[in-house]
Amino acid sequence: MTNQLPPYPTADELAHATWHKATKSDTSNGCVEVAHVGSWTAVRDSKNPGSVPLLFTPHEWDCFLDGAVKGEFSRTLN
Repeated sequence: MTNQLPPYPTADELAHATWHKATKSDTSNGCVEVAHVGSWTAVRDSKNPGSVPLLFTPHEWDCFLDGAVKGEFSRTLN
């Protein structure tokens, strides 16, 4: 049994997606945007909107959000 991925979004779909910028982002550093396109969640750097975004399946995105809520990705600066 193979795990088939949903069809990738087209360049046109990504270009016309509704992107949501993280509220913690500012104009000079760490600008992250997310768009839900078809079955995918796309993530990009808002300072470089023409770059190829990272794409995540619904399961991958759910796993990421779960880990983020649990603090599994927190950075501790020494």
